[in-house]
Amino acid sequence: MKIAIGSDHAGLELKNTVAKDLQRVGHEVIDLGTYTSEAVDYPDYAAKVGRAVVDGSADRGIIVCGSGVGASVAANKLHGIRAGLCHDVYSAHQGVEHDDMNVLVMGGRVIGTATGMELARAFVAAEFTNEERHIRRLRKVQALDDRL
Repeated sequence: MKIAIGSDHAGLELKNTVAKDLQRVGHEVIDLGTYTSEAVDYPDYAAKVGRAVVDGSADRGIIVCGSGVGASVAANKLHGIRAGLCHDVYSAHQGVEHDDMNVLVMGGRVIGTATGMELARAFVAAEFTNEERHIRRLRKVQALDDRL
């Protein structure tokens, strides 16, 4: 699977660890930054990752910021992105299985590296169920993009 990954300065360490782990298990990782610990703005990296998923250059995305909240809010502003902030393994795979989540968001100041790697692996291993009830709900969520 091709995964776009990005972070702000607060998520840099976890992003780098997760990227290396996903590469080690055979995924192609597109690292969209940041690459240094200098303070940067999380919306810029949420946008880069989200756009890579929307334009098809990545199958899924992962974003890490301090808490994960800001990056989640920013990523969900992009049409076609269904980003979920997850700090437990169940949510990381269930979000894909039931909600067709295409971007995983994590808080680098909230979880440790071992948990981050587990979440990322659960996220990329999960598949949307295509069950009628999940499709129906997903259509309703997608319709919200078109309403004011």
